[in-house]
Amino acid sequence: MSEKFNLSEEEIALFKQSIGKAKKIKQDTVVHKPKVLNKTIINAKKVQQDNTHSEFYFSDDFQPLLQEDPIRYLREDGDANELKKLRRGYYQPEFFLDLHGLTQLEAKKEIAAIIAACLRERAPCACIMYGHGKNILKKQTPMWLAQHPDILCFHQAPKEFGGSAALLVLFDLEKNVDEFFK
Repeated sequence: MSEKFNLSEEEIALFKQSIGKAKKIKQDTVVHKPKVLNKTIINAKKVQQDNTHSEFYFSDDFQPLLQEDPIRYLREDGDANELKKLRRGYYQPEFFLDLHGLTQLEAKKEIAAIIAACLRERAPCACIMYGHGKNILKKQTPMWLAQHPDILCFHQAPKEFGGSAALLVLFDLEKNVDEFFK
């Protein structure tokens, strides 16, 4: 032991005097019952895990083949009629995400969260509003969305949902049917 923890006999006697009569405690063995996790905690962990897995797909270097003016994308195995239905307003968005004022990293996380929420809630369509601003999120958002395997197509939103400052996203829910019934 170091010198600062060595006590003199005087100091030890003073300590014992100040403590008084003390008795050594016998250690008993205590068995604790296993914790039962609350379902909400388990669900929250699953949501966080889904968000983390969804965020994996977003790369800043990937350049998908997008059609511009209006911005639209259809997955290779997607049905062109679904994109047409999305454009004509057949699908109404159930979830809305506003990215105004967010950084690119924050926007990626929020997009991952809305994708996970839509898939979990079985919502076929969502609206993502990125605004006009400096066009950073306007350029990046479609590139991130095109990388995700559960997105069937997206199209520039009609005026009522944000026009050229927003996208309507259609999810491939049939792909996730097996996961849903697990």
